Amino acid sequence: MRVILLFLALLAIVGCDRQKPDAQQGEAAGTPVAGAKRGIDRSHFGEAAPKSVFHDPDGEDISLKEFRGVPVLVNLWASWCAPCIKELPTLGKLEDSHALDGQLGVIAVSQDMAPKASVDAFLANKQINRFAAFHDPQMGLSSALSAQILPTSVLYDAQGREVWRYVGDLDWTGAEAAKLLAEVR
Repeated sequence: MRVILLFLALLAIVGCDRQKPDAQQGEAAGTPVAGAKRGIDRSHFGEAAPKSVFHDPDGEDISLKEFRGVPVLVNLWASWCAPCIKELPTLGKLEDSHALDGQLGVIAVSQDMAPKASVDAFLANKQINRFAAFHDPQMGLSSALSAQILPTSVLYDAQGREVWRYVGDLDWTGAEAAKLLAEVR
């Protein structure tokens, strides 16, 4: 099992590190990145959210079933992934804009194998909102979702079924994100 986790971590690192320079990251969805396609992926439409358990910001076990009843955007990220770090502030703004309306949940789940305290310290140093403090040190969500590139974001409807996933970073405050997120309203 440990070998599999290390292999998945290596795949995620390679994919993350091979992101195109910032000037080219706005290219059309579907641009090849390290053998995968960047952008929207609808091939898992209708699949149930995985049952993987990870940790909430208080360190308690939680799974995606806890979010049923409201659409939720799940972002997989890591502290060593530059595109992930670039994207996190826009996820925070997205969460802030939906904090009171209850129309969309936004959670960012760290795929760092480091202890939660080091992930929390990293987030504090970057002044990133508390929403990003979900932690999955076993990378169970990455594995269950077959996510090979970080960041990867998955949108689930209120019944816990996948609508789409976005591979690579995205400005979650921009027009493209708004159009995609409107698909669950």
